[in-house]
Amino acid sequence: MSKILKSVMLAALVTLAPSTQAADLKVGYVQVDKILQDAPQTAESGKKLEREFSPRSQELDRMAKQIKDLENVLDKEGLTLSEAERRNKERDVQNIKIEFQRKQRELREDINLRKNEELGSLQDRINKAVQSVSEAEGYDLVVYSGVAYASKKIDITDKVLKTLGKK
Repeated sequence: MSKILKSVMLAALVTLAPSTQAADLKVGYVQVDKILQDAPQTAESGKKLEREFSPRSQELDRMAKQIKDLENVLDKEGLTLSEAERRNKERDVQNIKIEFQRKQRELREDINLRKNEELGSLQDRINKAVQSVSEAEGYDLVVYSGVAYASKKIDITDKVLKTLGKK
């Protein structure tokens, strides 16, 4: 649902409700960016991804060192090598560079896919925590993302973070 549509719906709800019902309306607000930054699951997810992709990252580091070492050898021995040997070494370095770039690109793509999966999972947990806090405390409406202003007295972000910390 678009942010504008949510805002219009909120305004319509508050405006159209009879004044006695509007006075009983309990509204809350959640700062999603703060939750994404402070939730314990965010740090867990980062560590999980680091462990998962660390071997491939280390392999890329080794390849980068290998390329640098081969280029240094080629620079030092380039004048003493025959033309054919020099071309072969240059071709070898170029092939390793191409392989390095391919693996680097694949790693970036895989990391992005996994980050998106982890973020989706975290968003589900956040939604469940928001729903849990909202139901437990009797909120009629809880809004997050796309809010221009929300008073601190309706901010339930810390309560949601507390609920996330329990899980």
